[in-house]
Amino acid sequence: MSPSHRARRRGGGVVGILGELLLTLGALLLLFLVWQLWWTDVVADREQAGILDGLEQEWGEVDAQTIAPRQEGPPPVPPTPEDTMVFATMHVPAFDRPRFPLAEGVSLEQVLNVKGAGHYPETALPGEVGNVAIAGHRNTYGRVFEDIARLEAGDPIVVETADAFYVYETTESLIVQPEDVEVIAPTPGRPGVEPTERMLTLTACHPMYSARERIIVHAEFSYWTKRSDGIPEALAQDAGAG
Repeated sequence: MSPSHRARRRGGGVVGILGELLLTLGALLLLFLVWQLWWTDVVADREQAGILDGLEQEWGEVDAQTIAPRQEGPPPVPPTPEDTMVFATMHVPAFDRPRFPLAEGVSLEQVLNVKGAGHYPETALPGEVGNVAIAGHRNTYGRVFEDIARLEAGDPIVVETADAFYVYETTESLIVQPEDVEVIAPTPGRPGVEPTERMLTLTACHPMYSARERIIVHAEFSYWTKRSDGIPEALAQDAGAG
């Protein structure tokens, strides 16, 4: 066998090995994408459904056929929850997923990837003067904020605790850089300024499937109702209520 023929055979072998490696890497990448984009949702959906069922057993069911009257005076403020504790649920009628758990903290592994939305520690609690800041995924792991870009001025965002519903109304949406943390300041956009209003802020990555920027939704407190009285009028068309 001539040297040139042997060289061609060796070259063909190398190309074959490289081709097999590329096919293997492609298969592994496909499996990773399936896991990331589908299986994480399956697992998170199951976990969140179990959490919601547990809360209903603990809190009792809500009479979804009765519209609760708006309450006068300042709303009650729930006690500060322990880290990673689910202390509320959220209802966003504009979302395809209208109800999901709200836990304390924004750890990926302990909260956002498994429990739903996460409340930024040290920000206001529902009903409190200041800014209730909440983070959530737009894609993968249950994607609780997948539809955040749908929110328009006036759309309700409702937080439910064991005792009350807190109804906030969307005021604006904006795109910021990840380092623009003033959006979750007690007075949004004005760090160091003492808050005088009850606000709520949602944060998520932007654009979809990227963490390059953040999409921010601000909302202001509108009213509160007692959970024992039924559902607030903002949820009258929410099939996920109760």
